[in-house]
Amino acid sequence: MKRLLFCVALLLSIHCVSAQVSAYQNIWNAVPQRIPNNVSVDAPLLGNGDVLTSIGFGQEGLRFYLSKNDFWRLVSKADKLSGPRVAGFFDIQIADFKNPQFSAKQLLSNGVTTVTLQNQDGGLEVKSWVAATDNLIFIEMGVFDKPFTISLRLNAPENRMVQNSKGKAEDVSYLSRQFKDNVDIPTRVSTAFKVLGHNSSDLTLMPGKKVTVVIAMESLFKQRDPLGYVAAKVKGIDTLAHAKLWAEHNNWWQKYWQMSSLYVGDHILMKAYYQGLYTMAACARDEKFPPALFGWNTSDTPFWNGDYHMNYNFSAPFYALATNNRLQQARVHDAPLLDFMPRANWYAKEVTHTRGLLIPVGIGPAGIEVSRDFPVMSDGGYTIAADVEAGGLFYRQRSNALFGTLNMAQYWRTTYDVDYGKKIYPYVLGVIEFWEDYLTLKDGRYVIYKDAEGERSNFSKNPAKTIAMLRNALDLIIDLSANLKQDVNRQAKWKDMLARMSDYPTYKASGINLFRAAEEDNLGRQVYNASFELIYPGNGVTLNSSTAQLVTARNTLFAMQRWQDYNYTNSYYMAAIRAGYDSVDVIKNLERYALDTYPNGFKFDNPHGVENSCTVANALAEMMCMSVDNVIRLFRVWPKVVAR
Repeated sequence: MKRLLFCVALLLSIHCVSAQVSAYQNIWNAVPQRIPNNVSVDAPLLGNGDVLTSIGFGQEGLRFYLSKNDFWRLVSKADKLSGPRVAGFFDIQIADFKNPQFSAKQLLSNGVTTVTLQNQDGGLEVKSWVAATDNLIFIEMGVFDKPFTISLRLNAPENRMVQNSKGKAEDVSYLSRQFKDNVDIPTRVSTAFKVLGHNSSDLTLMPGKKVTVVIAMESLFKQRDPLGYVAAKVKGIDTLAHAKLWAEHNNWWQKYWQMSSLYVGDHILMKAYYQGLYTMAACARDEKFPPALFGWNTSDTPFWNGDYHMNYNFSAPFYALATNNRLQQARVHDAPLLDFMPRANWYAKEVTHTRGLLIPVGIGPAGIEVSRDFPVMSDGGYTIAADVEAGGLFYRQRSNALFGTLNMAQYWRTTYDVDYGKKIYPYVLGVIEFWEDYLTLKDGRYVIYKDAEGERSNFSKNPAKTIAMLRNALDLIIDLSANLKQDVNRQAKWKDMLARMSDYPTYKASGINLFRAAEEDNLGRQVYNASFELIYPGNGVTLNSSTAQLVTARNTLFAMQRWQDYNYTNSYYMAAIRAGYDSVDVIKNLERYALDTYPNGFKFDNPHGVENSCTVANALAEMMCMSVDNVIRLFRVWPKVVAR
């Protein structure tokens, strides 16, 4: 039995972990410019894995953009008809306060974010945190130099599909948004707030006196009457409850940081390491509703329907979590895949006439398919008629369900949790059954026909990353079968598929071997595009591989130079590490990458959101404690000296 072991507890520092992370914070010296946005934002990000908020400043004053992982318009339809939606806005409107200077700082240790607004007339300080143990947001406000009159309001975008209602009852203001008509699953989210010790939401802040607001949020998925629940919730918060929640909040974060730790003498990399793990803690804890493409939703019109994009984007932010022992966050990945299985079975029958699971490129939670009936372009645009099959958007790719097995395999090999294995077994089996039917045995080897290597790359023969991910999934199903004692009689078939799988295609360029994206295109011509994804996340090449494969892998990585790429950095660094690439180059480029971000850690000008959050955390962990192919290697790809 082949086991992949992962070093979970990484090099505990002689210093307290909490003291380490407390040294790092995010700083804004100007108003964030990319909020609101239909893609990722450049603003402070707060959350508890279910309730999320981001902070901007504009004509409305200081605005908290409220979102919740389980608030979507749930209908299997594309063209902006489905996807996650903003839950509302909490606005702090300030009378006669013009052209303030904006600054903010955020502690990565517990997410506490302090915004300061100041002009020649005085200033306002707003400290906020999302409770780690309850769906509550606390906002503490104070002024210096002079009094300020403020108005506190809940608002939301208006559109024809959503029903908004808001009002006030005694000292509680509330807002509800719901999608009830023309949807597959009705959804509703309610928000309520009150000012502790005050009956009004219009008040004057006096120097030396703090005012605290508590906001509660809940959804129809969690409570039958979310509005009644949040109204009662905020009414129950007093000074004692506030102090208790604050203590619980800090205790949760302290335990989170103690799950594992590492230390390198590089401030840039350490901040990026903590930044990525903070981001995933803040957005990923609801085990039925993972964060969508952008994590934080600030509008009702997210690009790409804010979907779970299945040909890497959805899986990528979870790559580092099991290795870094953030198992609560790692588990969040699986639910949409398990819930989509009935529809994936249907697609396999209708599109490829096989058993098993065939998943389109864009899905949502609860079995919803947000790319269904995607509009095609008649003028040769990005999406054409051939990309849509039986109403599903596939871009001719057959590997989407395989991407779903990558994090499952990582979690299983980290924990060997039998209950977890039982949970994922039907999905992994469905993936393997698809390939049992879809592969062709020809001339003694299993061949993949009609699988696009990437979006819009057309059908090809033997895409390299599909071969690698299928090998990884076969190894997983054999291991699961043996440990769970299920389908043991089928292992011979799976082992035969593994043994006779086609080799990874290669070609020569300027006299050196490179891994090829696919063996042939749809016309039988050789493909001259390089590919590294077979190395990682496909786990197709490791330091246990042959010398020839490792040389080809390093040649490929050197030729491609995707260190700062928007789409693939979450895989490229790991591929370089797995292939034994020059570690000094890896570190230097990782530093460059860590500096090329907004203060919240999102990559400059990258619209894709959370997918690159843990690039640095994943790379550092693997460089220090690489564990793959049944071998643990300490500092195997780590420079003795980094020249500066």
